Amino acid sequence: MTMTSQTVTSHNDLIFDPQLIRRFDINGPRYTSYPTADRFVEAFNADALKAWLAKRAIGGVSKPLSLYFHIPFCNTICYYCACNKIITKDHGRSAKYLKYLAKEIAMQAACLQGSRQVTQLHLGGGTPTFLSHDEMRELMGAVREHFTLVPNGEYSIEVDPRKVDFDTVKLLADLGFNRMSVGVQDFAEDVQKAVNRIQSVDETKLVIDAARDTGFKSVSMDLIYGLPKQNVISFNRTLEQVLQIAPDRVSLYSYAHLPGLFKPQRRIFMSDMPTPDAKLQLLQLGIRRLTDAGYVYIGMDHFAKPDDELTIAQRQGRLHRNFQGYSTHAECDLLAFGVSAIGKVGPVYSQNVKTLDEYYDALDRDELPVLRGIELTADDLLRRAVIQALMCHFELSMQSIEIAHLINFREYFAEELQDLKDMQKAGLLKVEGDWISVLPAGRLLVRGIAMVFDRYLRADRERTRYSRVI
Repeated sequence: MTMTSQTVTSHNDLIFDPQLIRRFDINGPRYTSYPTADRFVEAFNADALKAWLAKRAIGGVSKPLSLYFHIPFCNTICYYCACNKIITKDHGRSAKYLKYLAKEIAMQAACLQGSRQVTQLHLGGGTPTFLSHDEMRELMGAVREHFTLVPNGEYSIEVDPRKVDFDTVKLLADLGFNRMSVGVQDFAEDVQKAVNRIQSVDETKLVIDAARDTGFKSVSMDLIYGLPKQNVISFNRTLEQVLQIAPDRVSLYSYAHLPGLFKPQRRIFMSDMPTPDAKLQLLQLGIRRLTDAGYVYIGMDHFAKPDDELTIAQRQGRLHRNFQGYSTHAECDLLAFGVSAIGKVGPVYSQNVKTLDEYYDALDRDELPVLRGIELTADDLLRRAVIQALMCHFELSMQSIEIAHLINFREYFAEELQDLKDMQKAGLLKVEGDWISVLPAGRLLVRGIAMVFDRYLRADRERTRYSRVI
């Protein structure tokens, strides 16, 4: 498979340097938000969220909406998974959950001022396709009762191909979904057995073919490197099979083995894990195969075809990062529904309670099920803009930050600029004139560069709760 485009990322644009990676591969956040969710406080409660929902249209202008729904149910457990999930085959549990989800949708909508136009919607999990056809219709009916999904919006769903057939994909298309993320991780049989996720190439391809046949605009495939039993020979075969399917986007995630935090990972034997050097070889192989095939490196763990919306948005300076990863919709307020879901309205983030019992109890009391959140300070907003620019565009205009936030950049960030000097000397970035630019050798390590501007990390050097950058 080949692609031709002036925007194709070459090896000169993304340099894989094992020595630099070993030196700067530290534990750190993924920056799907700033401040990160572990900085949210319980003093921010349901009343605070309701107040901000009601302020959305102050001044007569309100942003378009993005909606996120967390569906926590899975039929089987994947040992590597760190998501908030519930393993069950009982649809009585999902039927009950959807009734409460509909109540939360109605309650948030009742508080909401301003436009109810939705330009982006995402179902995550868990396994959203755990829901039966009737349950999926019920959920989308509740959404459309309170919100307007605009034509040509970005409506995506995470799919487990093991439980999905053509009719399910067609139903999703009929309900308005036009983007799909397909979990794969690895096609090697011994790796699949080690993580308890048996999934053939054929059933994966069937779902992706069905998506293309029913009008889905974009299909993404998720891979993980660093899983037990992985080696470069078998992973190369997986990459070859992925490239034959030719998804629009590929996510190549690093497996973070944290069995102390995530109980299912305790079923993975440390003796089966690749060494740190072997894991680096897997990443290097993945990058080489994907970029040789014409995929553009978007950032962190994301690759996309040259004509994909993400690639175009990055080229035009419109790329954004949120809780679903990279996005083309920077201007949205994000409303989140379901257990542990995180939303963003104006200058605030909020996260729901994490268990079904807490979720049901709050809604039975006619309260929004908010666990915690945070109202961003002027400093938070400033640093969020800096981190977003680095993570999405690999460069930052100091002047644009100064104009938007009324600061002198070099004075405000004097300590941070001093701390960047080691990275500058190592060739990860350059500070020149009014620009900070992440160089090809630093792009894989951009999380570490962004961390320098994280005020919370500067005050708290305890980083072991985060996964490693690579």
